[in-house]
Amino acid sequence: MDGIHPHFTVRTYFSFLLLILLQTSTEAQDICSAPIAVEFAENNRVGDVVVTITVQPGVTLEFKSPPDPDNPFILEGNTLIAAKVLDHETIKSYGAQIICTDKAIGLQLGINIVVLVTNVNDNLPVFDQEAYNVNVNEMSSVDTSVGHFPATDLDEQQIFYTLTSESNGFKLKSSTIPDLLVATPLDYDKVKNVKLILYAQDTPLEPPSSEASFTATATIMVTILDVDNRPPWFQPCTEHEMGGAVICQSAGYTSRVVLNEQETGVLPLKPAPLYAIDGDSGINEEIMYSFLSGDGDGLFKINPNSGNISMLKPADVLGTISLTVLAAQKMNSYQFATTTVTVNVQVKSLHPPQFQRPQYEGIITKVGAMAVDTKNKDQPLRIIATDDDYAATEGLNPHITYSISRSSDFSIIDGYIFMTKDVSQGTVYLQVVATDKSNDESATAQLSVEVTSGLTTTSLPLSTTDIMTTTSIGEATTNSKTTEDIVSTTSHSGYGPTEMAAVGATLGVLLFICLVVIGVLAFRFRREKADWRKIYDASMFQSSLGQGSDGHKEGMHYINDAFRKDEDGDSTGSGGPGGVNVMDGVEQRNKARNFLLNEAIVKSSAPLHALLSDDTSQAGSDKADDEKEVKPILTKERRMDEGYKSVWFKEDIDPNAKEEVVIIPDNREDDSEAEESSSGREEDEVDNPRIKPPKVSFNDVDLDSGLGVKMEDPAEDSDGDEPLNVDL
Repeated sequence: MDGIHPHFTVRTYFSFLLLILLQTSTEAQDICSAPIAVEFAENNRVGDVVVTITVQPGVTLEFKSPPDPDNPFILEGNTLIAAKVLDHETIKSYGAQIICTDKAIGLQLGINIVVLVTNVNDNLPVFDQEAYNVNVNEMSSVDTSVGHFPATDLDEQQIFYTLTSESNGFKLKSSTIPDLLVATPLDYDKVKNVKLILYAQDTPLEPPSSEASFTATATIMVTILDVDNRPPWFQPCTEHEMGGAVICQSAGYTSRVVLNEQETGVLPLKPAPLYAIDGDSGINEEIMYSFLSGDGDGLFKINPNSGNISMLKPADVLGTISLTVLAAQKMNSYQFATTTVTVNVQVKSLHPPQFQRPQYEGIITKVGAMAVDTKNKDQPLRIIATDDDYAATEGLNPHITYSISRSSDFSIIDGYIFMTKDVSQGTVYLQVVATDKSNDESATAQLSVEVTSGLTTTSLPLSTTDIMTTTSIGEATTNSKTTEDIVSTTSHSGYGPTEMAAVGATLGVLLFICLVVIGVLAFRFRREKADWRKIYDASMFQSSLGQGSDGHKEGMHYINDAFRKDEDGDSTGSGGPGGVNVMDGVEQRNKARNFLLNEAIVKSSAPLHALLSDDTSQAGSDKADDEKEVKPILTKERRMDEGYKSVWFKEDIDPNAKEEVVIIPDNREDDSEAEESSSGREEDEVDNPRIKPPKVSFNDVDLDSGLGVKMEDPAEDSDGDEPLNVDL
């Protein structure tokens, strides 16, 4: 018993104690109750209810003493009320200790309430700095990071970033990671400094949020650093971009010197003095100059620091001298460039260009029209300057170019004036400049142009329209192109000095060929005229021998019918003077040719007394012989019949001889005729000198065309008769 009782007693004691506590707790819970933790938003108003405590009737509430001085709450009955504005960023939670008292039963119960101050988006994002300065190398590759620029938010919100629309070669890694990256290749000479604006926002960028949104901005100044990646550039030069690299191309330099004269001082160069700069303008390293190959056989020297070229002695040979100049960086000789200097050695100019007139006056009607000469409105106005140094080309210098000083309303093309813009009617005074491009010598002349609409300038002479068709220019101006386009196109298509020289040489050769051809034709014409004259004179002389006193032939009229058959005794005479009928000259040339040939053959074989006049024949021979009709015949056999004069062919002609047919005078073998003929000839020789008939021969050329007829005196001792070779 004793052993069990104590154990029972202890156990019973604890049981009773537990029952008492449970009963007390149940009673305490019955008098008041409240949640352990309560959420309450910041930025509240004073008097807002934090939480309501559940209590039994007769139970009073009060804060546990001593009260907390930082307690932001008050009790109004069983309601916990905010006594001030709470801020989550200052204090995120509060604890309220409250005592519940039931005086009726003498019971008190303490409860604790945790007030959690919830966050509200009420703060702006903040950058560490308002402006950032960063440097970046121009050779930095794409996606290279330039810097990290985050913003903070006390509300602990997610922040989203964006750059200005003009990022100038830069970008952000993402909208939530504010890393600035290189977006495109950089170029110091294009962009040296970039100003960027970085925006930070505490709500998503897209889609727009309905809740309150706050932003912040920061300025990022990016400085691009130059790198020594370019060689020197001779000035002036033309820049070209190839695959991101920039190349500046120089056209070289030119100069002129006079033969056997030394240029003093710095050699003048075109288009500018020789000068090079560092292609990396941010570095601008010093440049050194030298001749890469040759110095013109000791004619020139170059200043290594300035690049100025000067002459050491005169040039004694006409021609072109080419110099190659090297420009290298002083500190980095691997960066270098070369250019050419072309020096033309020429003869000294003795005369400048000179206008043909000091004052020109013209009239023009509209844009694109050509000005006409005021003094001669049928001709276009052309302004020409000559150079006495070009006497061989009548003063025309192919190196002279024309321009109008201080005016864009008019243009001059090949010496012709055009209006390129609309100009009000009236007189415009201009100055024309002629410049010799070979030596820069120039001349000026005054030009007054009357702008009017009452005259047309489209009707131009053929020689002018060959150079410039005014009508087509005007039509093209109104239809499809502007006047500036037309003028520039026409000027561009004009001949330059080289083309003009080539055209002049070609025309000179053609002119020389034409002169040679004209000379040959004139010589041939004069020769043929002289030959025809000789044939005509010989024919007229022989025909005159057979004329009577009345001037007409007596039985000496021969035509082609004389060579008919023997039994055809009729012979038709010629009706022309002297027996030569040319059938109206040129119109019947073939008939005249045949007639002359036949008559020459017949007369060459006729005896002398048959060709003499009536008076002469009566004094030296019997009239009966003169009255006989002479009948010529062409045959291979000699006929001795009375009244026939035969033309016969030799049968033993040398085949290698040029004279295929030889017509010889008829010498009859009959003794009586020989005696009679000899007596008659002796009497004739007493009264008149003997006239020897010419020998006519035919070369094997072209008997039908009359070529190859040869007439000559058969007597070897005849000095007065001139041999006659005629091409008919």
